Amino acid sequence: MRHSGGPQVTRRALLGSAAAAGLAASGCSSAPRKPAAPAPPDPQTVLLTSLITGKEQLVSLYGRAVAALPARAAALEPFRQRHAAHLQALRALLPAGSGAGTFPASPAPPASPSASPSERPSAVSVGALRDAERRAASARPAQMATASPALAQLLASIGACEAVHVVALGRVRD
Repeated sequence: MRHSGGPQVTRRALLGSAAAAGLAASGCSSAPRKPAAPAPPDPQTVLLTSLITGKEQLVSLYGRAVAALPARAAALEPFRQRHAAHLQALRALLPAGSGAGTFPASPAPPASPSASPSERPSAVSVGALRDAERRAASARPAQMATASPALAQLLASIGACEAVHVVALGRVRD
């Protein structure tokens, strides 16, 4: 039976128009696609990176103090070594490939006696070390509030050590 009322659509025409509609619906265009937004950084990695940076600064500060206070170097070196150990423990928790934590754990080299004043490390007093330790220890509770359980436990230990450093540095004179 044939319909005699309107235009006839062939099977080939119907398939061709369906294919064209499919291409149009799939977004086939010459405009480049926008790249997907990068995933936000992991909060634990951000915290760890910040902690590592702070520890790198403390290790550096002690290295400068050891160089600037040669008579106190033997007393200050154990403090620097403990901070270097903290730095190593923090780096061990950092996910592989995060790119943070490139600071060497060794102390700054002492200034040579013939070095000009501008080449010598800036002087760091024992009082400045105590202040840095006090600031670091006081920051730990807030950091622990957002840390994973393993990192919070490490931060509690690090904070306790820093608090003891404040007291112990009171016995070291400039």
